[in-house]
Amino acid sequence: MSETSSGPARAVGVREVAVRAGVSRQTVSRVLNDHPEVAAATKERVLAAMAELGYRMNNAARALGTRRTRTIGVLASDALQYGPSRSIAAIEASARQAGYWVSAAFADSGDAEAVTGAVDHLVGQGVEGIVVVAPHARTLQTVESLRVGIPVVTLHSAGYGSHGLWVDQTAGARLAVAALADAGHTRIAHLAGPADWLEAESRATGFAAELAARGLDEGPVIAGDWTAGSGYAAVTAVRAAEVTAVFAANDQMALGLLSGLHEAGVPVPGEISVVGFDDTPDSAFYWPKLTTVRQDFDELARRAVAVLTGGSAAAASDLTPVAPQLIMRDSVAAPRL
Repeated sequence: MSETSSGPARAVGVREVAVRAGVSRQTVSRVLNDHPEVAAATKERVLAAMAELGYRMNNAARALGTRRTRTIGVLASDALQYGPSRSIAAIEASARQAGYWVSAAFADSGDAEAVTGAVDHLVGQGVEGIVVVAPHARTLQTVESLRVGIPVVTLHSAGYGSHGLWVDQTAGARLAVAALADAGHTRIAHLAGPADWLEAESRATGFAAELAARGLDEGPVIAGDWTAGSGYAAVTAVRAAEVTAVFAANDQMALGLLSGLHEAGVPVPGEISVVGFDDTPDSAFYWPKLTTVRQDFDELARRAVAVLTGGSAAAASDLTPVAPQLIMRDSVAAPRL
């Protein structure tokens, strides 16, 4: 057995890439920093050398050389819910595609001091912009009161404030109610999300607006908390309201409602039709398959990254609400006469 050890392999650096590509180290650095004056053929040669050598860019070293971290901060609250968690994943993917890193900080939405501390933490890391993934007005109010000094955009804000990017929640709710009304339903209930969520408020507004636009009576609103458990618990209220259809403010509550109705011997959509919101990956496998409203979280994340990085992808259209889409499946049918 040899008594010598080769030790850990040395990471490939800019010098090795420059030698392999037949260019100067300065040229490699320019390629790494997207310098516009590098010829296309030279850039391709450098990138090929990086791939051959397995070069991995060191973000800390790059920051020292350029005084830019190419890092986007994400401040999140209620990140366990589907919408915020899906958005965080989409932001990371979109940022990486744009050549940026993501640093995340989490804070209780009801704790202004924690929110402030999270923002300070991100700014202290030198992030070039912050995406606030926060569905509560109190979190956004705290962020807007701070002098951050870098660009800030908010998601899941339902249009609240001056820096918001959002899926049009009111329009999505109207699509859901329209699907039920078009099927012939006139007695429609709303299983609502928590009152302190901006998106829940917007969905409730859309529910009422579509009923009013169609000349239908205002439907009952049943309080939920986004969980399947609250949807299950709402079965008694739904049956007592004598409605033929329910618009649930998210798919998880719709799932609980479907389960509770099934246990109560109420067929869906035979006796009661149900529409959800979010188009979670599992909603196509509910029984029955759930009609729902899809949010394009990937597009929302792309816009947020484009706005913060100020690249050519950023445009005025990035600041307009993202349109939701109705996904028709099997949980809606005409009411029984």
